[in-house]
Amino acid sequence: FGKKVSMRIKKVENFGIIKKFLESYRESTGSSPTVKEIEEGTGIPHTTVFRYLNEMKEKGDISFDGHRNIVTREAKAAAQSSIMVPILGNIACGIPNYAEENIEEYVQLPVSLFGRGEFFILRAYGDSMIEAGICEDDLVIVKHQQTAEAGQIVVAMVEGETTLKRYFPEPEKKRIRLHPENSSMEDIYVSECDIQGVALHVLKSLE
Repeated sequence: FGKKVSMRIKKVENFGIIKKFLESYRESTGSSPTVKEIEEGTGIPHTTVFRYLNEMKEKGDISFDGHRNIVTREAKAAAQSSIMVPILGNIACGIPNYAEENIEEYVQLPVSLFGRGEFFILRAYGDSMIEAGICEDDLVIVKHQQTAEAGQIVVAMVEGETTLKRYFPEPEKKRIRLHPENSSMEDIYVSECDIQGVALHVLKSLE
């Protein structure tokens, strides 16, 4: 009897270990791991992991399709009220690039505040937008889109480099004016640019 109790306790502990690993993996990558990755991350044998996942599925603790799409009950509930957004960092060019090497981490944003859509987050650098309230190291939430309205702050790619500026198309002059929100800087005029997204929110520390 004592052995059965011990085995039951060990199983509950392993359930907790697997669940914690699932949540940690999803938080850092935005996806769920394979059974092999769970084995490597927890040290629990492959066949045991597979059996435990099916038992957890039967209990309603997770959803599991037999391979990779493993979602805990808590993550599923959170997914209905939040979105996973990558932080791409302050990359000088090529933004947005969703290659894993350019993603610092994923964060969850509440849908009630930010709405749904495809977003990414950039870490601001420089002082060209300080009069718009965007300072060095602020996190700028950008909605991924290729068009913008006049006056919106955009992530624009110009000659292979990206810049965060206020967007003013001037079709009558066949040019685009990119306006820095810093009175000590001059406007940038280009014949064309590729809009990568529109900046909608800023996350910053208050000191």
